[in-house]
Amino acid sequence: MLGFLKRPVVVKADINLNVVVLTAVALLSRLWQLAYPRAVVFDEVYYGQYISFYMKRIFFLDGSGPPFGHMLLALGGYLGGFDGNFLWNRIGAEYSSNVPVWSLRLLPALTGALLVPMAYQILLELGFSHCAATGAALLMLIENALITQSRLMLLESVLIFFNLLAVLSYLKFSNSQKQRPFSLSWWFWLTLTGVACSCAVGVKYVGVCTYLLVLTVAGVHAWHLIGDRTLSHVRVLCHLLARAAALLVIPALMYLLFFYVHLILVYRSGPHDQIMSSAFQASLEGGLARITQGQPLEVAYGSQVTLKNVFGKPVPCWLHSHQSTYPMIYENGRGSSHQQQVTCYPFKDVNNWWIVKDPGRHQLVVSNPPRPVRHGDVVQLVHGMTTRFLNTPRVRRPAPGTASTSLRPALPSVAEWRCPHSVDCRPSDPTSCGLFPRGVVIGRVRNSLHWTVWFSRHDVAAPLSPHSQEVSCYVDYNISMPSQNLWRLDIVNRESDTEVWKTILSEVRLVHVNTSAVLKLSGAHLPDWGFRQLEVVGEKLSRGYHESMVWNVEEHRYGKSQEQKERELELHSPAQMDVSRNLSFMARFLELQWRMLTVRSDDSEHKYSSSPLDWVTLDTSIAYWLHPRTSAQIHLLGNAVIWASAGLATLVYALLFLWYLLRRRRGIRDLPEDSWLRWALAGALCAGGWAVNYVPFFMMEKTLFLYHYLPALAFQILLLPAVLEHLGDRLCRSPLLRSLFSGLVVAWYSCACHVFNTLRPLTYGDKSLSPSELKALRWKDSWDILIRKY
Repeated sequence: MLGFLKRPVVVKADINLNVVVLTAVALLSRLWQLAYPRAVVFDEVYYGQYISFYMKRIFFLDGSGPPFGHMLLALGGYLGGFDGNFLWNRIGAEYSSNVPVWSLRLLPALTGALLVPMAYQILLELGFSHCAATGAALLMLIENALITQSRLMLLESVLIFFNLLAVLSYLKFSNSQKQRPFSLSWWFWLTLTGVACSCAVGVKYVGVCTYLLVLTVAGVHAWHLIGDRTLSHVRVLCHLLARAAALLVIPALMYLLFFYVHLILVYRSGPHDQIMSSAFQASLEGGLARITQGQPLEVAYGSQVTLKNVFGKPVPCWLHSHQSTYPMIYENGRGSSHQQQVTCYPFKDVNNWWIVKDPGRHQLVVSNPPRPVRHGDVVQLVHGMTTRFLNTPRVRRPAPGTASTSLRPALPSVAEWRCPHSVDCRPSDPTSCGLFPRGVVIGRVRNSLHWTVWFSRHDVAAPLSPHSQEVSCYVDYNISMPSQNLWRLDIVNRESDTEVWKTILSEVRLVHVNTSAVLKLSGAHLPDWGFRQLEVVGEKLSRGYHESMVWNVEEHRYGKSQEQKERELELHSPAQMDVSRNLSFMARFLELQWRMLTVRSDDSEHKYSSSPLDWVTLDTSIAYWLHPRTSAQIHLLGNAVIWASAGLATLVYALLFLWYLLRRRRGIRDLPEDSWLRWALAGALCAGGWAVNYVPFFMMEKTLFLYHYLPALAFQILLLPAVLEHLGDRLCRSPLLRSLFSGLVVAWYSCACHVFNTLRPLTYGDKSLSPSELKALRWKDSWDILIRKY
């Protein structure tokens, strides 16, 4: 049994020196002087903020993508001992001594360096020669834009790494399928494909493009597998289930895991809370959780509540009222009810408090025991500070035969008539007074100097949304405009028709009983007379459902004081009862995911923004950093030779593919079947990878930059040596032509190396150039190279 001790243990390994050397040189190119410059460079100002949030465990929301990429950057800060204390407010700001710059930039640099050996391996797995594989790796090595992007605290190099890892893993799996299906390596590469795809999506949403590409190729291969009659039905089923588990289930679970870890790490309240729902905010430590701790769970008659709009756009806000009234006449000539304004206010304020009143009782306190409000109940909402009822006015004509309603007792003359609501309003004709909305018919009783008013049946239009009803708090002017203050509670997310209205958890609509209008946030900003607050309207139910109609109780207490002065003091006091309300992970995940997909990013133009058409021809650049005293600077500039050659290679591949396809349709086989399948697969993954990572940007309504093109460029670089090898094999039959072609390729690559070396000062920013040298580097007028004026 111990015989193995009598013999030495021998381990044999095949080491590809090409890969070793390429990896070493790539690491040197990316890690050299990595901590330089010790200043905030371009988008580091944004990613650095997120890293600080992670270090301080503060919740944040970034609409650019899932949290996995941010967590990887934060891992570098954690390993470097970063405490999160740095003010990320300005590009070019010098890092303080507590910021581990090298550690923060390490992960992007490592992933950027690993692109070089991965490019080599992908070409080999596609069946191309070592020469073509080495060429792809060398092109990846000297591409200036890839080097610049990978040496900073940015995520593009991480995204490209996982994109290429997904492609490489699938190729490894596909080649294992031909030799040893269901072997350990087969399972490893299949599983790694799913993991890499989920990581690509977890870094940035555009990673889903590469994921869909891999799924498409895998689907085509699975389709051919189904048609293989040499495999039994059970065997085919096992293949399909294995692919579904690895390429669908694992990525979904990984994606959930990213958010699970993220929500565990950022559990404290922060500046991004307000965009989330009240329930989500209450699940965070501090902030709203501190305010709402101890609140009653069930809303009862007499409860004092604040109502937050669930939609939260354009900004999160709360139902609000104040003493000011709507103007009598708007600028467009329409009249209003001149009732107390009701708005949506984006700040915490005592005027956000409302009392839930039972229409059948006069008391404004919670009884003992409390009587909970349920779905379908009719309630009145009383504004806490002014004690006026929430109302949507509807004026009407008195019934025939009733006595007329006089605005004022008999006056000496018509000219001295005054409005009942303003001593300064003295029109000669009451119809000119803004008290009366459209639809009012006014006449004077014969032989009398006082006016008699008949109101036609009409809904008062909202100030900025004339197709919706005005919402106000009722002011009794002693005229025929009765209060319309009954509201039916509709709990949108109820589980039964008898469900109780719950604090934070219940999402409700308030439906006006008389008009069936729903209380809604229109999102429009009122003029100065409304203090630029947001308009609240009554929207007809027939116009459909929208989130802006939904509200939830955020702050809540049981009212105990019937007297107004005591109640005003009560509104400022904390609640006493203790009810915990913890959201489940899935509820928080779904809300966070929805907010990330729908949050409006800053679409304003940027000095260095560009269009996708500018990227292919390298007609744009980005000035990342400028030394504060010298002309040393970092620019995102691509290697012009590589970019132009990669674009040309993509065009040549497309033309050749169509040519071969047409000839195959005519029964002419220019390529053997295995060469044709290799050629098609290379195009599907490389040319297809370029297309799916480039074309979607034409449909995106966001500010775009040159670095968005880098994932597509990486796939183009893989395609370039494949096309060159194919042209050499197909066109160069004689040794002389092959030698000539090889010489041209060497000369072309030498030009690419020359361009890399020429642009090197702008790639690393470690050399100060003279104005004349900088002007010489401005090969295109659109390149914004910075030249100091001394």
